[in-house]
Amino acid sequence: MNNQAELVLTPNIARADDFYANLIAAHEGLTKAESDALNARLVLILANHVGNETVLAQALSAARLAKGE
Repeated sequence: MNNQAELVLTPNIARADDFYANLIAAHEGLTKAESDALNARLVLILANHVGNETVLAQALSAARLAKGE
């Protein structure tokens, strides 16, 4: 379990543009339903990796607040 108890919202991905390109490529050729399912699986995999309920709650809250941006 990751012991970090604060959600990191500042840029924290090396080569973020490369990651974004890989993310978009992972969705190529998928239907909307398949793309949504891929996103859901990715979220669950990364949530499992984080493993900290406090951080995950902060992430859910931040994502919910960001919907209007």
